[in-house]
Amino acid sequence: MVNSNIDALGIIFPNSYDNRVPELVSERLMASIPFASRYRMIDFLLSSMVNCGIDNISVIVRKNYRSLMRHLGSGRTWDLTRKNGGLNIVPPYAEKTVKVYSGRVEALASILEFLKAQKEKYVIIADTNIAANFDFNAMFKSHIESGADVTIAYKKEEIPYGFMNLQATTTSELYYTLNLEEGRVKEIQINPKEYGPQNFSMNIYLISRELLIEKIADAYVRGYAYFERDILAPQLDTLKVYGYEFTGYSARISDIKNYFDENMKLLDDENLDALFGPSPVYTKVRDDNPTRYIGAAKVKNAMVADGCVIEGEVENSILFRGVKVGQGAKVKNCILMQDTVIEGNAEVEYMITDKEVTITSGKSLKGSDSFPVFVAPYRTV
Repeated sequence: MVNSNIDALGIIFPNSYDNRVPELVSERLMASIPFASRYRMIDFLLSSMVNCGIDNISVIVRKNYRSLMRHLGSGRTWDLTRKNGGLNIVPPYAEKTVKVYSGRVEALASILEFLKAQKEKYVIIADTNIAANFDFNAMFKSHIESGADVTIAYKKEEIPYGFMNLQATTTSELYYTLNLEEGRVKEIQINPKEYGPQNFSMNIYLISRELLIEKIADAYVRGYAYFERDILAPQLDTLKVYGYEFTGYSARISDIKNYFDENMKLLDDENLDALFGPSPVYTKVRDDNPTRYIGAAKVKNAMVADGCVIEGEVENSILFRGVKVGQGAKVKNCILMQDTVIEGNAEVEYMITDKEVTITSGKSLKGSDSFPVFVAPYRTV
C-alpha cells in the first residue's frame, strides 16, 4: 500500500446508478458488479483511496448489499482492518438515524454524528459506476492550490447513449456536466442532451469535513435531497467550486450494452495497461487452482481468471473465476461470469452470462454486437 499525506476520509455510495443496469443488480448493487475478469466495480476507487493513504472509508449502502458485504468482508484485502478508522459499512437501520435514503443529502445526514466525531480535515465522496485508477493525491494538490471549497472531478468525454436517453426521476438517474471558467465551475448542467465531448462529472468530490457537515445539516432541514442539484448548483456564486480534470483511463457503466463494451475494451493491451498500470487494484482472493487448458483447447485474445477449465475454443472473451468450457464448445465475444458452465459442443456468441449459468450440450445461443444476450444467474439453458 502507498502512503501519502492526504488528511481525508472516504465516503462511497455503492448503489448509485443501479437503475441503469437492472439485469445485473437483481441480487447485487452497482458496486459489486463483476468487471475485468476477477474484480468488482468498487475495487477500483476503493483501491485508489487506499493507495493514496486514505484509511478511513465508509460505504453507505441502500439495498441489495449482501453480495457487497461478502466481497468486502472486514476490509483485510485493502489493509482496512483497523482499530481506528478502516472500513465502515453503513447499512439501513444500522442505527436509529440511518434509513433507506433517497438522495445523498439524506444519506449524509444519517451519519452526521459520525462525521462530527472524525478527525480528518477533508472528505472525499465517490460513486462506484466508474472503474478508474484514480490519483487522489493529484486531486488533493489541485484543491489546495486553487483554494477551492469544493473540487469536482470530471473527464472530457461524450455522454453515453444510456444516459442520453433516460428519463430522470430519482437520484440514481441524474448526471452532470460542468461549465468551467479558468478552472472554476460556473454552471452545473443536470441531464444535458448535448453531443460531443463534455466536461462530464465523475461524481467524485473533495470538500472539507466541517463545510460538508454545515451544508448537509442546512439542506436536510430544508427538505433537500440531492447534493449536486440542491446544494452545489444554487451556490456556485458563494462557494468556490473548482473542477479537476481526470485524464487517465476510465470505464463508466451506463447500461448493459455499455457494460459489455467496456469489458471488451480491456482485451486491448493498451487499455488494460492504462487501467491497471498506474497503481495496484486489490480484490477479494478466491483460493482456486490455476486455469487448465486441456486437450485441443484453443484460446485467442481472452482475459481468463483463475479456476477455469477450458477444453473447447475461446476467442475475444472475458472469463471470470471458475468458468468451464467443455470439449468441442465454442465461445466467442462473450462475458462469462463466475462458475458459468458451457457444456460440450455448445456454441455461444455475444453473450453475457451471470454467475452459475449452465449452457447445456449442443445448444447454440447468439446475440449481436449491438444487442448482447443476457442470461440471469443460476439459469440452465
